[in-house]
Amino acid sequence: MSSDIGMLGLGVMGQNFALNLERNGLTVSVYERVVEVTNAYMRGIAAGKQITPAYSVDAFVESLSRPRRIMMLVKAGEPVDITIQQLLPFLEKGDILIDGGNSHFLDTERRGHELEPKGIRYVGMGVSGGEEGALNGPSLMPGGDEKAYRALEQLLIKVAAKALEDGEPCVTYVGPGGAGHYVKMVHNGIEYGDMQLIAESYDLLKRALGLTAPDFQRLFTEWNKGKLSSFLIQATALVFQKIDPETGAPLVDMILDTAGQ
Repeated sequence: MSSDIGMLGLGVMGQNFALNLERNGLTVSVYERVVEVTNAYMRGIAAGKQITPAYSVDAFVESLSRPRRIMMLVKAGEPVDITIQQLLPFLEKGDILIDGGNSHFLDTERRGHELEPKGIRYVGMGVSGGEEGALNGPSLMPGGDEKAYRALEQLLIKVAAKALEDGEPCVTYVGPGGAGHYVKMVHNGIEYGDMQLIAESYDLLKRALGLTAPDFQRLFTEWNKGKLSSFLIQATALVFQKIDPETGAPLVDMILDTAGQ
């Protein structure tokens, strides 16, 4: 029996997105170049699901119903190009490739142009929500080949997050070429700007007014009830509640104010 869709790449995002697809009634084939990762996934959270492992690229592609729908969740940059080149010998005209990673929009634009003469339909799709979103419903920003999007639309509506206000699915076609990954780039810029504002508010109020973690927890909880209500404000309020089990002190006060790799 052929699978409805293929997931290539079994990092946390790929694993959870495959489970989301399966939970919404789709049969899924998965492929990961590291065999041990595939085996651990199939023995673990994918056990008993309508998820079929493949152990070679050709077997993976052959396991899919035609026209094939393949979602790639691999590291941005050269790994995407390598993956496409590995897939190409086994793809046919009309097959759809979806890049759900954080590719640069110009790379997505280039890949779409390169694949178009071969008849491969390419969709660059921003995915927001992290690993929890991938599992329970992400916000999706697809761009590229519009006909390919229309062929995927009902599938994406099923797995996308739903707006709290009206239940509308958090997915829509955002434009041709690299538009999907461009929108994700703008989304990330806004998010990181918000995070910087939160960090500077914390720093100012701590230094100038001497607020403590419990004070911040109450303040951010209050902010989350009004115009500032957002996931980031809510998450920050929860951070201030966290206690370090070793010292009994607020965890935020125990974290070094440094960053490094």
